[in-house]
Amino acid sequence: MQGCCVYCNVEDMNDLITQTAVFPHLHTRWLGHTYHYFPAIGSTNSYLKEQTTLPHGTVAITDFQAAGRGRFDRIWQAPTKSALLFSVLLHPNWEAERVAWLGMVAGLAVCDAVTAVAGLEPQIKWPNDVMLRQGETWRKVCGMLVEAEWGVLANGRLASAIIGIGLNVNLDSADLPPTGTSLQLAGGQPVARRLLLCHLLQRLEYRYEAADRGESPQRDWAEKLVTLGQRVVITAVHATHPPIEGIAEATDPWGQLIVRDTNGHIHIVAAGDVTLRPNNTNHNNL
Repeated sequence: MQGCCVYCNVEDMNDLITQTAVFPHLHTRWLGHTYHYFPAIGSTNSYLKEQTTLPHGTVAITDFQAAGRGRFDRIWQAPTKSALLFSVLLHPNWEAERVAWLGMVAGLAVCDAVTAVAGLEPQIKWPNDVMLRQGETWRKVCGMLVEAEWGVLANGRLASAIIGIGLNVNLDSADLPPTGTSLQLAGGQPVARRLLLCHLLQRLEYRYEAADRGESPQRDWAEKLVTLGQRVVITAVHATHPPIEGIAEATDPWGQLIVRDTNGHIHIVAAGDVTLRPNNTNHNNL
C-alpha cells in the first residue's frame, strides 16, 4: 500500500473506494478479489444474498447505503463518502455452531485496522459493536451484522455467510446519534478510507484463515470486550420477559455472554441489547 497517506483531505484520491482505486493497494490473497462497487445501493448484505454464484471472498461496497441494516433490522445510514459500508460473502463449510466466530473475526479485524491506520484503541461491546472512548464515555464507531441462517446446509454446516460492516470514518457530530462517534471525531483528523479498507480486508483475511484452521478467535475477542466485569442490563428484543441485571463475567467458546444476576444466578445470553447500569463505578456509558 505504498503511496497512501494515513490522513488526507476526504476529497483526495486516497478516499476513493472504487475497484480501480483500491486494487493497486490491496494485498490480500483472495478476499476482495471479486469486488463490486456501487456509488449507492439499498443494502450490500441484501445484494450479496440475492446472488447465487459469487465466489468466496466477494466484497460488495458502496459510498451510500439507503437501506443499511444493523442487528434486529435497525437502520444504519451515513452521509455519502463518509463511512466504510461493505459486506463480505464467505463459504465457510464450518459447523453451524461456529457462526459466532465470524462476528468475532470481523470485530477483531476492525480493531486491528483502526489501530494501525488511525492510531486509536477501540474495544468491542458484546456482541458486535466496536467502540471508542471519548472522555469518560464509550461511543459506537462501527456495527456489524452476520447473516448465515439462509446459508446453512441440511447437514448443519455453513454453506454461505455474509458479514456486513458499517464503520463511521469521517462523520461530524451532527451526522451521528448521541451514542455514536467517528474516527475523525475521536482522532481529530480525517482518515483515508482507501487505506483503512485495505488494512481491514487484509486483517479480516488473516483472522478468518486462522479460524478456518480451527483456531478459535474467542480469547482475543474476549480480551477486547469492554462489557466484561461490568454491571449490565440485558434486554431481549421482541420478548416479554424482564431484563437481566447483573455482572457480565465471561463469554463461552461460542461467544455467548455469561451473566451473574443480582441473586447469584447464572444466565447464558445468546442475544440481546446490553447497556451498563448508570451507577456503574467506572462511569462508562454504553
